[in-house]
Amino acid sequence: MKKLTIVWSKIARLSALLGIFLFVGLTGFALPVNAAARANASVDSSVLVSLVPSASKPALNPTFDPKKVDLGITPTGWSNSDDLSIDLKPPIPREQILSEIALSGFKGTQMSPKFPPYPKEKDLLKSELELRGLKISEPWVGTEFTQGKSKETLEEFDKQVAFMKDMGGNKVVVAELGGAVHQTPVDPLKKRPVFTDEQWADLAKGLNQLGAKAKESGMQLVYHPHIGTGVENFADIDRLMASTDPDTVKLLLDTGHLYYAGVDPLAVAEKYADRIEHVHLKNIRQPVLDESRKTGRSFLDSIRAGIFTVPGDSAGAIDFKPILQALAKAKYEGWLMVEAEQDPHNTNPLKDALVARSYLREVTGL
Repeated sequence: MKKLTIVWSKIARLSALLGIFLFVGLTGFALPVNAAARANASVDSSVLVSLVPSASKPALNPTFDPKKVDLGITPTGWSNSDDLSIDLKPPIPREQILSEIALSGFKGTQMSPKFPPYPKEKDLLKSELELRGLKISEPWVGTEFTQGKSKETLEEFDKQVAFMKDMGGNKVVVAELGGAVHQTPVDPLKKRPVFTDEQWADLAKGLNQLGAKAKESGMQLVYHPHIGTGVENFADIDRLMASTDPDTVKLLLDTGHLYYAGVDPLAVAEKYADRIEHVHLKNIRQPVLDESRKTGRSFLDSIRAGIFTVPGDSAGAIDFKPILQALAKAKYEGWLMVEAEQDPHNTNPLKDALVARSYLREVTGL
């Protein structure tokens, strides 16, 4: 009877989300003006049905605590914040992005420049999230400690801490962008910055300062190793973790960026299980990665070529099951965020989100 109640609860939630989606669409806010650009973006009804779990089919790894782990998806499949020129013309409206995230069964999303700006339109931002039962999982702070810009970095960090406190969250994602090349037309693996010992010391000092400030506000700093930056590979991660305070500087596990850099995400998950406080589940299309490495293709051109996809996509190269099992074994708590920077001209963001949600339900039981 309890399982049946859970199933009906899921059905009720799905019905409510469908109602929201239809309402927003019928009022002219959800459907893109250039609907023809997505005419081939139909969604298999079997994927929609999979949003309701079977009462008789157990999850492959139901060891996450559902009260302490939430599933979300970033808006980068609909709109790429690294390069908004990748957007559709006209772009997918934010109302549609948020509605499709909710419709897919996720509880949260990353802050985006497409959303109502904070604090100028914070009431509108909150109302649009609350309408769909969504939360903001994280903001993004690009630090520049290696460039001597501590003051500017601290000011921006304080703004994002205040933002997350107001939004009811507790994670702030940071990455050192001093000398970063991920937004430039160069090979991000060969042309990335290599920090001097002095720059490493400045970075560690700055991150420890930010981590302490975050803790004072009830927040947690999580560091994001990123392609095209000075903290990209396993050796970089080891050095960063060894030189920062383990209590205040935590790690974001981004499976896609690690794999792109030639790092085994499972090895990082196992070695730093006690430091991982935030997760981006990003898949990689191996043929596209191989071509990017061979030709020296830039990060943004690799995105346009389709290097990233979602967990559950058969075209992806990453095996997420052992990674998720390692996190569950370590009693991971927090957000599991699906992320796949893609070109919406060539993909169907809603379908990708549904595929990822169905896969994660099957593997984790969440």
